[in-house]
Amino acid sequence: MAISGTALVLFLILHMIGNLKIFFGAEAFDHYAHWLREIGAPLLPYSGFLWIQRVGLLVALGLHIWSAAVLTIRARKARPVKYAHRKPVQGSYAARTMRWGGVIVFFFVVYHILDLTTRTFNPVADTAQANAAVVQGFAPERWYVTAFYVLAVLTLGFHLNHGIWSGLQTLGVSNARRERVLKGTAFAIAFVTCAGFLVVPFAVLTGLVK
Repeated sequence: MAISGTALVLFLILHMIGNLKIFFGAEAFDHYAHWLREIGAPLLPYSGFLWIQRVGLLVALGLHIWSAAVLTIRARKARPVKYAHRKPVQGSYAARTMRWGGVIVFFFVVYHILDLTTRTFNPVADTAQANAAVVQGFAPERWYVTAFYVLAVLTLGFHLNHGIWSGLQTLGVSNARRERVLKGTAFAIAFVTCAGFLVVPFAVLTGLVK
């Protein structure tokens, strides 16, 4: 679960950085989207790299979900009879909602692909117009899309904060001496990633990106 989560976190960071290209102008952002489809050419066909990436992400996501299910089943088998009385376990909000957070993020990913990748739900059908798709996708009249996006990204932030910290523990990086630093690092990565994703729709709503 930690290894598959690491792959997904790295993708999210790179994806967030790529999204910020939109602040360099429509032409630059469209060129960036076109460049992604030409990576590896002529060795790879057009969009070949993106399909390799998509398959890899699908495998990582599948392994992540499978790992979560296995851990849940093991935990229940370890204690088949519920406690008659159990004291509340102290923990962060993120830790207590990891499963639900994962479900929300999963459904958002499905919608996000249908909106900005296949353009099934997006007003701009031309896949070459990446900037226009983002601007129209987060247009004021589609406020419900932006609201869902914000909810999903904030949920992702909680998921990242606890997930990165848990992953570091699982991989043996954490110890008592480094605990505070690593917790701060996990929070910083989650915060910056979420801020990077959220700044785009808000820039569209305020007219900064057109």
